[in-house]
This record gives sequence, structure tokens and C-alpha cells, in this order.
Amino acid sequence: MTRTPEPIGSTVLGYPRIGPNREIKRALEDHWAGRLDAAGLATAAAAERARTWRRLAGLGLDSVPSSTFSLYDHVLDAAVLVGAVPPRYAELGLDPVGTYFAMARGTAGVAPLELTKWFDTNYHYLVPEVGPETEFRLAGATPVDEFREALDLGVRTRPVLLGPLSLLLLAKPAGDAPPGFHPLDRLDDLLEVYASLLERLAAAGAGWVQLDEPCFTADRTPAELDALRRAYQRLGEVSDRPGILVASYFGRLGDALPVLASTPVEAIGVDLVAGSPDEVLAATGLAGKTVVAGVVDGRNVWRSDLDSALAVLAAVRGVAGEVAVSTSCSLLHVPYDLDAETGLDPRLRSWLAFADQKVAEVVALASALRDGQAGVAGAFDDAAAARVSRRSAPGVVDDGVRSRLATLQPDDARRGPYDQRAAAQRERLGLPPLPTTTIGSFPQTAQLRGTRAEFRSGRLGEDEYTARMRAEIERTVRLQEKLGLDVLVHGEPERNDMVQYFAENLAGFATTVNGWVQSYGSRCVRPPILYGDVSRPAPITVDWARYAQSLTDRPVKGMLTGPVTILAWSFVRDDQPLADTARQVALAIRDETVDLEAAGIGIIQVDEPALRELLPLRSADQAAYLDWSVGAFRLATAGVSDATQIHTHLCYSEFGEVVAAIDGLDADVTSIEAARSRMEIVPDVAGSGFARGIGPGVYDIHSPRVPDADEIEALLRRALAEIPAERLWVNPDCGLKTRGYAEVEPALAALVEAAHRLR
Repeated sequence: MTRTPEPIGSTVLGYPRIGPNREIKRALEDHWAGRLDAAGLATAAAAERARTWRRLAGLGLDSVPSSTFSLYDHVLDAAVLVGAVPPRYAELGLDPVGTYFAMARGTAGVAPLELTKWFDTNYHYLVPEVGPETEFRLAGATPVDEFREALDLGVRTRPVLLGPLSLLLLAKPAGDAPPGFHPLDRLDDLLEVYASLLERLAAAGAGWVQLDEPCFTADRTPAELDALRRAYQRLGEVSDRPGILVASYFGRLGDALPVLASTPVEAIGVDLVAGSPDEVLAATGLAGKTVVAGVVDGRNVWRSDLDSALAVLAAVRGVAGEVAVSTSCSLLHVPYDLDAETGLDPRLRSWLAFADQKVAEVVALASALRDGQAGVAGAFDDAAAARVSRRSAPGVVDDGVRSRLATLQPDDARRGPYDQRAAAQRERLGLPPLPTTTIGSFPQTAQLRGTRAEFRSGRLGEDEYTARMRAEIERTVRLQEKLGLDVLVHGEPERNDMVQYFAENLAGFATTVNGWVQSYGSRCVRPPILYGDVSRPAPITVDWARYAQSLTDRPVKGMLTGPVTILAWSFVRDDQPLADTARQVALAIRDETVDLEAAGIGIIQVDEPALRELLPLRSADQAAYLDWSVGAFRLATAGVSDATQIHTHLCYSEFGEVVAAIDGLDADVTSIEAARSRMEIVPDVAGSGFARGIGPGVYDIHSPRVPDADEIEALLRRALAEIPAERLWVNPDCGLKTRGYAEVEPALAALVEAAHRLR
């Protein structure tokens, strides 16, 4: 390279992008609804980018990232930037924004890209498609344009891009790719596009570029490690380029660390929260590199132990050319600002740090590393006081919960043999072949959300609230009867979110008002904060399910969220093993299943969509996780009789990797996401010997597309080629809360029609 970049000093690997008041969510939904044109959407996006850059610079970061904003998904952005747009979208003849959203959301005639989880987080990314004929080219200049945009505001930024290896490793082969093809086969072609982009960024004045390679915190083959070496040797040789920071996160780099250290890149980002400082301290080849040390947790909301973090930084400084202080990963995974949560208990609030507070921790640590602690002594004292407060606070430890766990026996997590259960359930339920059902939730209308808001604020009394909820439940039940569904649900009108709702009713949790985190696109969630031992003070769902069942002769499913998913979609305490916390949550859910059965509910669905999500990235760590996660589900569901049918639901993950664990859950029926991938999971399930009920989704609810009966019938025929009819269920991919009735009713009618044809 032709210039020496400025020291990075203090930075973050990324920042939330939906807007502190969800401004981008609203702009996106207005655009999709036709209320905001493309120019208006671009204006809203530019305003949020400017706010972010000014905020991060104002908080004192030495190096501010750019290109961390996205209108939907940063993986999709990277694919579009390098020209990886499958022909079926390019042929629609849309403008660039229309093509982008067609890939994300689909159109009336074209399905969207597959959606799956971003490593072991609750963020979803769109899976790129790459084939031998994909024409890689620099199809835009967004990183350059945004760098200049920030520079015009007086902020010199560090553009952030998904690295070329991870882009290809996250991609799937295009549909017309020959057998044996892998997207990584196209690495050399893609590197030329990245090299060109580096030159353009250097010409614009960028001193650094960040290339994210999170795929290398998972197990990688020698060939993939060699590709990593080759890629960064090639990019390092670009004659006029910015300094290159290769960032990793979500774990340890392992064998990839010495590979990167041997290349000409100037900086390597390491996750020292999920990873280990020991591997950095033992590494060779770092003396000439900047180590960007991720010592502030970018995924959880607990305040950092600044004393411990500073000790780690001091140790790393002994082996690195320079040390920069950073978050362990992008702050995309936490809310914006703790100052917006004025209603939280002050003691709990003192233990927490959201995105802006984590930036302040990074800045304080960088100052202490550079100049000593005296100038930031207050920050260190406050952090130490928070640690003491957490250890002694009421509710953190509940002796009753711990005593109950200590008395559990192995039989408490076992049910009778499946064949025995299946016979009892056939006799009790009397369902037809290919039984039809939904996953649980029905559309959450504005009126419904308004009723809940009125009740929360005290403007609506409990009796009127209950009457309105019951009216909505009856409407949902009657609609399902009219459509001809075999197993009904109550529609979950009382629930704001499948995890938050339970957190609000369990001891040991706190919930936020403004703690929004992006899940995908415009979809945001407010993860609860699990701070103490968990128990269920009173029944949560029983009255609603009992009422729904009283309205119909058809079976109504009780709907619960499983212990692993409650953990995965919460900010979980970090002061005890995750397995212990999972067992506490499992006991609370177990109490609910027993009470649902006693209320006459014959089918209970305990959703675990996050089972695959939490699977550790390294295979050496996976067996222990699967043991306790499967055990927690079985503990939650083993308290009911053989005649009560237990369902579970899993979605948007690579389930072929955990089929044995899915079998180990011992659920009577398992529904899984399968529509976007066109039943790709079904051969894995069938080939594994899985012998219980299975419901591969036939309707993608994350797209506004409405499938017709022919499309659904074709998917079911694919499934029937692998799964006997007596074990096949017919259901959507996921709950329907994010869709409108105008989409849901015809889609479910088509689902029922397809099932009837095949019967």
C-alpha cells in the first residue's frame, strides 16, 4: 500500500441501524405499502446514517465504522454489490431498489431468497446464490458513496464489508450449478472485484477498510484455510489500498489466526468475549499487526468488568504491534441507549449497558490503556460497584427454585414409548391423514395492538380487556373452522412476542419499553432481560386456551415457547452456566404444560425455533450444548400423559446438522421451516430415521406472496416422497402474526385445499 493508516485506537465493529425510535422500520413499511417513494426512503436512510456517524464521533470513538447501515440485510447488500443477483430477479425489469426488495421479500410470481440465522444469533440473513455463471462485477459504489457522505459531515470513517470468504461460505449453489460445485470455487473471480473496490476506497481517501470474516470462528477445512491465506495475500498486494482490518466475531479464530497473521493485512479483529485471550497471547506473527481486541460484549447487555478487560488489553499489548479497543462484534445485537429505559428498576439498570453505553466503555478502556486509569476512574468505580450490587440483589438467587432442581430424577425428563403414545393420541384426537394446522399466532391487527396498549397504560379495565381478547379468540376460531383446519389455535391475541409475553409472567425477568433489536428487515424484537432465578408464579396461558377449546369440538393446541428459545431470544444472565438457567426455565414451562392438560387441552406445542441457533460454532463444543438443550426441552414436556400430544416448531436454521437432536427432543410432532428451501430439509429428516410426526412448512409467511393450492400440493408431493402420509402434517412455515388477513385467508384456504386433494 502507499500510505500508513492512522492508529485505530477505539472503535466498534458495527452499530444498530433500525433507528433509535425504529424510524427505518417505519420508512420501510411505508415504502412497501406505497406511502413513501424511493426518494423518501433514501432520505430517511441518509438521515439515520448521518445520525449514527455524528453520534459515534461525539461519543469519542477514534475510528467510526461506515457501510454498517442496511435497508434490509448486510449479506444481501454484499451480494448485490458484487453482482450476485440471480437471473430470476434481474429479469423482473425492476429498478435497483425494486430488485433488492424482490430478493428480500419476493414478488407475486417469484419467491425471495432463503432466510436463515446469522451464526448463533437471532438475526436472520438472506442466503446468496452463486453459480459458475454468476457474473461478479462491482455493481455499485455504496461503500465509497457512504464514505464520502460521512466525510462531508466531517467524519472520516472506516468502511465495513462482508469479507469475500464469508460471502461465499454463507452462499448456496445456484439452482443450475452442477453437482460438486461450491460457491468458494469462484473465490479468485470475486477477489478481483474486492481488489477494485479497495482501490476506489483508497482513491476516495479511506485510511482503513474492515472486511468481516466471521465464518472462520467455526471449524474450517485445510482447503478453506488455504483459501483464506490466498485471499488476503492477494488483497494485501493491491498496490494502492486502505489498511485492511480482517474482523472476526462470535468465537475464537483457532487455526485461522496464524493464517491471517502470515498475510500482509495490517489488523486482525478478535472476539475476546466469546473467544479466548489465551490463543492471542500464544500466537506468533502479531508483532507487526494491530490487534483489534473485542473486550466489550457486543451481544449482551451486562455492564463490562472494566478491570478484567483492561488486564486482558495489557496482556495483548505484549504480543501485538498495536492494540485497539473494540466490541466483540457489531452492536447490531443490542438496543441503542439505556437512557431510554427510564422505567427499569434503578438497581437493575445500574448493571446494564446498551449500545451507546458500550461505546463509552470502549472509549474509557482505550483511555485507560493509553494514559492510565486516573482520567476515567469514575467509570471503573461504577463498573465495580455494579458487580457487587448484582451479586447481592434480591431475586438473583431463589433457594426454592434451586432446591426443586436439586431433587429432579432422570425419569422426570422421560415419557412413555412413542408407539404407545401415538396409539393413545390417535384414539383421543381422531385426526384425518395429512392433518392441517397453523403454527400458532394469527395476524396482529392495529386494533389488537391498540387494545393491549390501552390495557398496559391503565386506560382499559381488566374485564373489558378480557372481553375484547375473547372476542378476538372466537373470531379466530370461527375463521379456522370456516377454512376447514383440523387442529385449531387460539391465535395469541394477548401476546406481544412469543418470548417477551412469557418473560412478563415469569419471575427472574425484566422487560424494556424501547429496547428494540433488529431481527431481519423491518422486523424488530425487544429481548427480555433474564437477571435472576426463574419460576412461574401463576398459570399464564391456561385460561385463554380453555376458552378457545370451549368454542369448538375440534382440538385446540396450547401454545408455549420452549426453554432454549426463551434463553436464545433474551439477554441472559452471565453469572451461571447457561444449562442451569435453561433447566430453571424448563421447570416453569413444565408447570404450564401440566396445567394445560388438566384444563382439557389435548395438544400442546412447545416451540423451539432457536434450538439450532444456539449450537456452538465449533464442533468440539456442540455435544455438551445438545445434551443440556435437549434435556431442558424434555424436562419441560415430560410431565403430561401419553394421550396428550406434544408438538414443537423449529424454523430458519440448517436443521440437517442437528437432526439427531431433533429426534432426541422426543416430540410427537415436529414442524419445520421448509417452503423457501423447497423441502431441502426433508431428505435429511427421512434419511436420519426420524419416525415421528413431521410438518415441513408449505407456506412462507415471511414473504407477502400468497401461494396457490397447486404450489402447496407440489411441495407436499415432494414431502410424501420421503415421509409416509400417516406421519405428515400440513402447516405454514411459522406463525402468522406479521401477515395481514388479506394474505393469510387465501393462503390457508389453499393449504387446506391441497391437503384435501392429496387425501
